[in-house]
Amino acid sequence: MSSRNRGEFNEINITPLTDIFLVLLIIMMVIAPLLDQQGLNLTVPENVAQEQVKQDSKILTVNVSSDDKYYIDGQEIPVNELENYIKQQAQNFPDGMMIETDGEATHGAVVKLMDSARNSGITSISVSQV
Repeated sequence: MSSRNRGEFNEINITPLTDIFLVLLIIMMVIAPLLDQQGLNLTVPENVAQEQVKQDSKILTVNVSSDDKYYIDGQEIPVNELENYIKQQAQNFPDGMMIETDGEATHGAVVKLMDSARNSGITSISVSQV
C-alpha cells in the first residue's frame, strides 16, 4: 500500500485548538477579578479656603519641585533622609499629609514620597498640583 492510495490530508482540524482557547478564556475570566492590585487610598480635598485648612488642622505639607526635590516649610529634605524626617514629624501632624506638586514633577518622586509617608505611619494623604 503506497501513500498515494490513501486519502490526502487537506484540512486542519481546529476543534482541539478552539477547545483550548475557550478553556484559557474561562480561566482568565475567573482569575482576573482575583488579581487585586493594591491601590492608593487618596482623600480628595474639599473646596475649602487654604488658609482655613492650614489654621484649623495639623497637616504636614510637603512640596515636590519640578526637579524632584522635597521641601518641608521651605527647607530642602534630601531623598535619603526623607523617611526619617517624616517619621519624626508624624507625631506632630495627626491629620495626615498634603503633597503639593509642581506640574513638572515626576510621578516617581511623588510615589516615593507617598511610600515614605505610608512607612512612617501616615494614613491620610492628599495630593494637589500647585
